Amino acid sequence: MPSWGSFSYAYGPFIAAAGMAVLILLLRWAFSRGNSLIASPAVPGNPDEYGLLTPVASPATYIEGEVMRKTLESAGVRSNLAQTNHGPRVMVWPADEQRAREILKRGPR
Repeated sequence: MPSWGSFSYAYGPFIAAAGMAVLILLLRWAFSRGNSLIASPAVPGNPDEYGLLTPVASPATYIEGEVMRKTLESAGVRSNLAQTNHGPRVMVWPADEQRAREILKRGPR
């Protein structure tokens, strides 16, 4: 076994202490609050709290809303289905609002 000199007895505890310090810092970072790498769940808001998006339909269920959203998507209209405080809402950009309402009146194809 190679010798590290007359101070070789001090290297073992020093290396162990350094390893423990690294583990302590790593665990403090991993379990600290407020710095999660996982996104928190979305919080529903009022229908008027979604920026520029405009609600064009108020489906009774989320599944019905997804069918409406897919209908708009297949017609080339960018849309989003948001779960609001007042139930699901199909939302589109203001420039597409009139066209989206016409497409939804015709229904799914």
